[in-house]
Amino acid sequence: MSDDKQLLILLLACAGLATPAWAQDGSIEQGRQLAAQGAGAAVAACAGCHGARGEGGAAFPRLAGTGQAYLQAQLEAFASGARKNPLMQPIAQGLTPAQRKSVTLYYSQLPPPLQAVDAARPTPADAGAWLATRGRWADQVPACAQCHGPGGNGVGAHFPPLAGLPAAYIAAQLQAWKDGTRPPGPLGLMQAVASKLGPADVGAVSSYYAGLGAAAAGTAPPGEKGKATP
Repeated sequence: MSDDKQLLILLLACAGLATPAWAQDGSIEQGRQLAAQGAGAAVAACAGCHGARGEGGAAFPRLAGTGQAYLQAQLEAFASGARKNPLMQPIAQGLTPAQRKSVTLYYSQLPPPLQAVDAARPTPADAGAWLATRGRWADQVPACAQCHGPGGNGVGAHFPPLAGLPAAYIAAQLQAWKDGTRPPGPLGLMQAVASKLGPADVGAVSSYYAGLGAAAAGTAPPGEKGKATP
């Protein structure tokens, strides 16, 4: 083997040692670092808005325990401009594809901060609970629970949890679907559903899911909140 080839092999080996595999392909470890530290001046730490354990807070949604496919679709939409948000667009655009994959994988592997339970025996007078659990079939509005699961705890990789999201956040997303400023999601369902909800409906169902989260917030076993899967 020539000296030049030996030198090239040595340089490639050193490069492989200097650059962790997760930095090339994306992994939970890279996602953990991005969540806690960000990525330079352009990308703030996710924890600054979404909480140290991805539990959310104030106007910012929870991320912990949300399906990776859903989370990644949102970051890709922010990066492309298909979903509009002045805070998230520059952050998503500042991440590489591998970093977007890593941070969504990390949050998807954190345990949910809560498990909510739907109201028992809702009546039509309780508009939020009724829409969430029964829908309004006269207007072809399905129950939220049909996709987002009992208690709004989320289903699979594509349908996120609703329980525990801030009411203002839920309302803003429903309005964004009405306005066409965020992608309609799987099968185009959310744009169609949101278009059939009036302001009172939006307020009722948003308050309902925010209230479920508040009621369930103290039910997680001690020590389970925010424990990441290795």
